[in-house]
Amino acid sequence: MNKIPKIILKQGKEAAIKRFHPWVFSGAIADMRGDVREGEVVEVFSSKNEFLAAGHYTKSSIAIKLFTFHPVEINTAFWTDKIRQAYQLRGNLGLTSGSATNAYRLVFSEGDGLPGLIIDWYHGVAVIQTHSLGMHHLKPEFVKALHEIYGDRLKAIYDKSSETIPHPTSDIRDQYLYGTSHKGEILETGHRFLVDWEKGQKTGFFLDQKGSRMFAQFYAKNRKVLNAFCYSGAFSVYALKGNAGMVHSVDSSRQAIEWTQENIGLNQLNPDLNHSIVADMKNYLTESREMYDMIILDPPAFAKTHAVSNNALHAYIHINAQAIKRLNRNGILFTFSCSQAISKEVFQSAIMSAALESGREVRVIHRLSQGPDHPVSIYHPEGEYLKGLILFVK
Repeated sequence: MNKIPKIILKQGKEAAIKRFHPWVFSGAIADMRGDVREGEVVEVFSSKNEFLAAGHYTKSSIAIKLFTFHPVEINTAFWTDKIRQAYQLRGNLGLTSGSATNAYRLVFSEGDGLPGLIIDWYHGVAVIQTHSLGMHHLKPEFVKALHEIYGDRLKAIYDKSSETIPHPTSDIRDQYLYGTSHKGEILETGHRFLVDWEKGQKTGFFLDQKGSRMFAQFYAKNRKVLNAFCYSGAFSVYALKGNAGMVHSVDSSRQAIEWTQENIGLNQLNPDLNHSIVADMKNYLTESREMYDMIILDPPAFAKTHAVSNNALHAYIHINAQAIKRLNRNGILFTFSCSQAISKEVFQSAIMSAALESGREVRVIHRLSQGPDHPVSIYHPEGEYLKGLILFVK
């Protein structure tokens, strides 16, 4: 068996690891011993040669992503146990056996001690996304683990990592690792949705917004609702289930609009109460004269790195100010940021600036984040990427 390479940290740089933070930055490394390659498992030691953790080496500012803080043999049993622990957590939360919901995030990267790995479960189909070469190399192990955990319930495994792997190579392509199932139907709190993991964004569906969608259903009654950046129309379905008076579903993608209309039909909702519009959302908010009682503003990430976060803030301010201006008196705004580079405090400051620009009286009535199937390690607050506010606009 090959000897695991050793990473020696500079003096005093072990403190964060002893607090179980799962990242080692390149500037903390004093020495590398052995054949250290991108994606390889390495062991991390203090300057006093004390074992601290093990993880995958990456050629980036976050040089090592840690998956264990204990000396342990890294083998098939180790990875299967990791996936099983993630499954058991969801089971303890009632997410794996409910009759009203059959889709959830099975593995959430650092939140499950598996940095660089995402697995979503869609009623028999597991969709994998790897965000590091280390996790990419381990896909055969994850296939074994999924078979062992789900047994006959597992119909297919789809790898959708071609756009998420850093430094992609020609051998990384989206493909089925087991079975085939081009799209499927899921239940979420009793609502039905078609999920196309091959053509859709991310793994096919935004499971992290389930709780937010339930709020939208609660507040939608008799309101005229704008679902901005609607994607496949999940918020639109929930709003109509909540007896919204009218929903406008807007997205720049014609495919997204087609999915939205399919999902509204799948839930046997009145199609006359949904008006689907293909349009650039920023232009729609500034050029449209439509007024709404409730707006759901869930844009794609404006900032994927801290280097562009300043530009992103200006984008958040502008689009939220325009949304607030499109709200009738006593309107409600659901607004979100999924940019990890934007903190909760910075996001709220941007929304405050938007409120000031609009000249309206605005109050926060709820603060939102990702659902319980996207757990955040208390030692890794960076994992709380989704920020949301529900605002009452007078």
